[in-house]
Amino acid sequence: MNKPRSLFAAAFAAAFCAAFVFTAASARAAETVKIGVIYPLTGNAASAGQSAKDAVDLGAEIVNTAHPELKTLPLGATAGLPNLGGAKIELDSADHQGNPQVGQQQTLRLITQDHVVAMLGSYHSSVSLVASAVAERQGIPYLVADSVASNITGRGFKWTFRSGPIAPDFAKAYTEFLTDLKKSGRKINNIAIVNENTDYGTSVAASIQEAAKAANITVAAQIPYNANSSDVSAQVIQLKTLQPDAVIFISYTADTILYFKTMKNLDYLPPIIIGDDAGFSDPTFIPNAGDLAQGAINRSAFDIGKPGGNSYIVNQMFKAKYGRDLDDTSARWMEGFFVLADAINRAGSTEPDKIQAALKATDLKPDQLMIGYHGVKFDDTGQNVLSATYLIQLQGKQYVSVWPANLATGKLELPMKGWR
Repeated sequence: MNKPRSLFAAAFAAAFCAAFVFTAASARAAETVKIGVIYPLTGNAASAGQSAKDAVDLGAEIVNTAHPELKTLPLGATAGLPNLGGAKIELDSADHQGNPQVGQQQTLRLITQDHVVAMLGSYHSSVSLVASAVAERQGIPYLVADSVASNITGRGFKWTFRSGPIAPDFAKAYTEFLTDLKKSGRKINNIAIVNENTDYGTSVAASIQEAAKAANITVAAQIPYNANSSDVSAQVIQLKTLQPDAVIFISYTADTILYFKTMKNLDYLPPIIIGDDAGFSDPTFIPNAGDLAQGAINRSAFDIGKPGGNSYIVNQMFKAKYGRDLDDTSARWMEGFFVLADAINRAGSTEPDKIQAALKATDLKPDQLMIGYHGVKFDDTGQNVLSATYLIQLQGKQYVSVWPANLATGKLELPMKGWR
């Protein structure tokens, strides 16, 4: 009489144990979601890379713990990824040294050995180009947070997405700004472009050439140079001879600082200098060259904003943790991370194809961001069609927004003061 009951009990116990083991295994699997991130932590952009890492690290802390004050930020008010059982994000970081070959190797290692579910990178456009190609072959989503070379998202790739603006966006902003100055009566007859000669500098310079032609602005000279140059005297002498009304620099950190020191040594200061982010946004730029670069104009999509807003709250957290404000580069990295984390959560899965589908379906509004984009929505190439940029000017020890007028928090001061 008890045998059937005993068999039933044994079967029930076995089923319960199996279910418990499965649930426990699932819970363990859901504990963390691993994202691979590659930065330039050594090399000529090490300080920018470290600042980007700081921003992404804080972004992961924000996602992994509840912050009710960030209730409009996706995953801000919750702890972990709700659609994956509260799973936490684990960052698997690597240094690409600013070297495309190293970036390629590190991306392959993170995907094939560490089994990351998605990638984030890379600062240098030359690294993003090859690293995203590795992810494409492996079928892993790659979110480009800040590299701007147009062809990163123009190759027909299906696994590459970019949340930030691209070279033509900046070029258009520069020429519209210069056109506004010309309309106001300032002399803008010609400009010069100085660019480092990797994918980044070459791409942006070409976009500026096209935008200038469309705006009927004469480019007196485009002056390419080797990144990591130890002497730029010849380039500065060429500028001094040409005397352009504005100079646009597309350069990484060490080069940017070297140019300002050389311009001072050769007593040459153009009336307007526009920096294309990169070295001008590096945390070491103002401490090392701020006294020489007063009035320099830079592009940015980030502004601290008003108290209570996402950008203000996040910046306060960043400043409390690292002792400095977010800059454009680090803010774009953090926003890129948030976009990727949101997509993984909406996918409700760590399967690459589901994350890819969620990225394609992304439609974030301005109040859901911590940066000044008009939103995040990707086109068929993977480019965010709602990204944006504006211009800021170095005044004293910090940048203030000066263009366009509706976003300005300070008054444009020209000609630039430099070291004088």
